[in-house]
Amino acid sequence: MIRTDLHAGWTVRAAGGPVPAELAAEIVPATVPGTVHTDLLDAELIPDPFLGENEAALVWFHRAAWLYETTFTAAPAAADERVDLVFEGLDTVATITLDGAELGRTANMHRSYRFDVRDRVRDGGIPLAVRFDSALEYAEELQKVIGERPRPYRHPFNAVRKMACSFGWDWGPDLQTAGIWKPVRVERWRVARLASVRPLATLDADGTGRLTLHVEVERSGLSAATDLTVEVTVGAQTARIVIPAGDISGMIEILVEGAQAWWPIGYGDQPLSDVVTTLRDESGELDAHRARVGFRTVTLDETADEIGSAFTLQVNGTPIFVRGLNWIPEDHLLTRLTREVYAAAIDRAVEANTNLLRVWGGGIYENEDFYDLCDERGILVWQDFPLACAAYAEEEPLRSEILAEARENVARLTPHPSLALWNGGNENIWGHEDWDWKPALDGLTWGAGYYYEDFPALLAELDPTRPYHPGSPSSPGHDPEVIHPNDDRYGTRHEWEAWNREDYTHHDNFRPRFCAEFGWQAPPTWSTLRESIAPEDFDQESPAFLLHQKAEDGNGKLNRGMAHHMRVPEEFEAWHWATQLNQARATAYAIAHLRGHAPRTMGSILWQLNDCWPVTSWAVVDGAGRRKPAWYALRRSYAPRLLAFRDGNLVVVNDSPAAWRGAAGLRRVGFDGTVLAAASHPLDIPARSVRIIPLDEAVITPGDPAREVLVAEADGLRATHLFAEDFDLAYDPAALSADISPVEGGYSITVTAASFARDIAVLADKIDPDAVVDDMLVDLLPGETHTFLVRTTWADPSGFVGPVVLRSANALAAPAEA
Repeated sequence: MIRTDLHAGWTVRAAGGPVPAELAAEIVPATVPGTVHTDLLDAELIPDPFLGENEAALVWFHRAAWLYETTFTAAPAAADERVDLVFEGLDTVATITLDGAELGRTANMHRSYRFDVRDRVRDGGIPLAVRFDSALEYAEELQKVIGERPRPYRHPFNAVRKMACSFGWDWGPDLQTAGIWKPVRVERWRVARLASVRPLATLDADGTGRLTLHVEVERSGLSAATDLTVEVTVGAQTARIVIPAGDISGMIEILVEGAQAWWPIGYGDQPLSDVVTTLRDESGELDAHRARVGFRTVTLDETADEIGSAFTLQVNGTPIFVRGLNWIPEDHLLTRLTREVYAAAIDRAVEANTNLLRVWGGGIYENEDFYDLCDERGILVWQDFPLACAAYAEEEPLRSEILAEARENVARLTPHPSLALWNGGNENIWGHEDWDWKPALDGLTWGAGYYYEDFPALLAELDPTRPYHPGSPSSPGHDPEVIHPNDDRYGTRHEWEAWNREDYTHHDNFRPRFCAEFGWQAPPTWSTLRESIAPEDFDQESPAFLLHQKAEDGNGKLNRGMAHHMRVPEEFEAWHWATQLNQARATAYAIAHLRGHAPRTMGSILWQLNDCWPVTSWAVVDGAGRRKPAWYALRRSYAPRLLAFRDGNLVVVNDSPAAWRGAAGLRRVGFDGTVLAAASHPLDIPARSVRIIPLDEAVITPGDPAREVLVAEADGLRATHLFAEDFDLAYDPAALSADISPVEGGYSITVTAASFARDIAVLADKIDPDAVVDDMLVDLLPGETHTFLVRTTWADPSGFVGPVVLRSANALAAPAEA
C-alpha cells in the first residue's frame, strides 16, 4: 500500500450564490484539510465571524457555492494495481471531478468516500476539483421531497448530514462551513487491502484480557482466487488466520493471561496495548493497521427495582458514579482543532475531577486525537449518534446516509477503551412526546426506527461489547407514551425546567437515576468579552452582546435567576460578576443534590464543559479556553470527597477508594466571628458511598438569619450554609484586605477577612488575559486568610487586588460601582 497525501497546491474560489462582488473573482490559496471560512480569514478577505456583529454580516455564506481545485501527478496503474482517491471527510454537499469527468457526489460530512480511479490516472498533471454547494439549499430542497419535520430552529438541519450546530444553536453561531475538512490522498495497492479492522478488547472476570479482532478486506479484481493471511500482534503475542480465496472477512481471538486492566480515572491505571494487524499474501505485506486497546469490560446496570430501574455504568464489574461534562465541538471552525487544543480542553475536564465526557449529538463523531487523549487520561466517553433535538426522516436518501456513517464510525472507534456507551441521539424521543411534533408529523417517520431497531442491530453486529441507550433522555424498555422519556425513576433525565422557568433549587423536586443534562448560563470571562466585542457594547442590551447570547430570553432568565438570590446589578461589570457567581452556585447546588442521592442517582453530566466561540452560555470554560468561576465550583463539587448541607442534614460524599474516617466539626457562627453553637460528628464513610448525618437543632437554628453562617469542616474540606438569601444578608461590603507578593511564575495574594466573606475570587484575567488563578469562590470567617496563586508574567501587581478583580459576594451588597 502506498499512500500519498493530496494537501498541497489547492485553491478555492466562489462558484455561485450571493457572494459579494469584491470576493466573486478572488482565487485564494486553500489549506487542506480546511474550510472556506478559514481560507478567507487567512487571506484577510472576510472579518472574523466570532467578533462583534460579524456573524450577521456573513449570512450570505449560507447560499454560496465554492470550487476547490488542484493538480496532481499519478503514474498510470499497472495491470494488477488499484488506485483509489480517498476523501476522509467532505463538508458537505460536494461534486468531485477528476480530469474533467465527474467521479461522484456527496451529502454527508460524517463519513469518508473512496473512488476507484485506476482507469483515470495518467502521465502528466491531473486536474482535480471539488465543488461545494449550499448545504442549506440542499436541505431545503430535500425536505420538499421527504417531508418537512419538526426542529427547534429555522434551518432544516435535520434534512442533511452536516453537523447540526453548523446551522446555529442556543449557544452557537449560524456559520455554515464548507470545505475538504479531513485528509485527502491517493492510495495505490495490489491484491487486497484492509477495508475494516475492528479490535474489541474486553476483560474476563478472572483477569484474562480478550482481544477479538474482526477484519474485512477489499480484493482487487484479479485476486479473488488468492488466499490471504492476517497476522495480529498484541504485546508479545501473535496470531494468524487465513482468509481463503473468495472470502473477504475473518476473525481472530487472542487471550492475554493476567492482562493489566484499564480503569477510569480515580479507579486505577490506564495501560494501553498496541495492536498491529498485517495483511499478507505469498509475495509479502500488502497492508497494515495500527491501534491501541485497553482491556476492560463496560456494562450498564438497568435492573428494575422498587423505584423504577437503575442506570449505572459499570467498568470491570465496579459501579461508577459518573462525574461528567457534556462536550460540544471545541471550535465551530473544526479544522482549526489540533491535538494540543484537544489536550488542553480535556485536561481542564480532568483538573475539574471529571471522569466522563459526553460527545453530544448535535456535533460530530470526534477525531482520533480526542479519543486517544481520553484513553490515556482515563476519561470515559459517552458517544451520541449525531441526531439532535429534531425529527429525522427514515426514508431515502437520509436513511442510507445515517446508517453508512454509523457503520463507519462504530468500526473506527471500537479500539478505544474510553468509549463506554453509545446513545441513539439527543432529546429526540423526548421531543416526540412533549414538543408538539405529532400533529406536525401526521404519521411521518421521525427516527424511532433508528433508535429502537437500526442502531441496536448495527451495534450487535459491530460492537456488542458496549452498552447502548436509545436516546437521552429516555426510559428504556417502556412505551414513551406510558412511561415518560424524562421520568426521573428510569433511565436518563435532562433537567431544564430549573434554568428555563424556575430556579436552581428546583432540582430538589427530582431524584433522577442519571441526569445527563442540566446547567446554568453566564457570560464568558471579562477578557474574552473584551476580545470579542467593543467597549461600547458592554451592555446586556447592546446588539453585539445579544448576538453572542443565543438562548431564547437568555438575559431575562439570567436576571430572573439572580433575582431569586441576590440584587440584580444595573452596572455592567457588577452584573457580569453576579451572573458568573450565580452560575457557579447553581452548578454546585445541582451537583451536590445529585451526588447526595447516590446510589439511587448514579450520574451527573453538566451542560456543558466548553464553548465553540465567545458567547454567553452554560459552559464552565469559555470559547477562549478561560475558566469561568463555575469551573472552580465544578472542581470542588466533583472532588472525590464532598460536604454539603441538605434539609437540616450534613451530606457526606466519599467517592474515593478508601474509607473516610475522622470527624466533622459543625459551627454556627456570627458574621463577626462569634461561635453561637458547635457540634462534632464522627465520620466512618465506606469507599464509594454517601451518608446523611442529621444535625442538632441548636446548630441549624439561627438566632439572626441575616448575620449567621453554618460551617461544616472535615479533613480540610468546608461547606457553608446561609440562612437567608444574599439580598437579606448583612454582609460587610468592605470585609477584605489583601497583600500581594511576587513568587515564581506570578504572584501570591493573601486575603484576610474582617467579617464573614463569601465566594471570594480573584478575576485575574481582567488585568492579564493570560493569567490563571489557582482557586476561586472561597468563604472566610473573620480573622481567616487564604492565599491565591496567580500564574502570570504581568509586571505590575497592583491591579490584581483592585476592587473589580478581588471580588466576593459581599461586594454585590454594596451600591453599584461607577
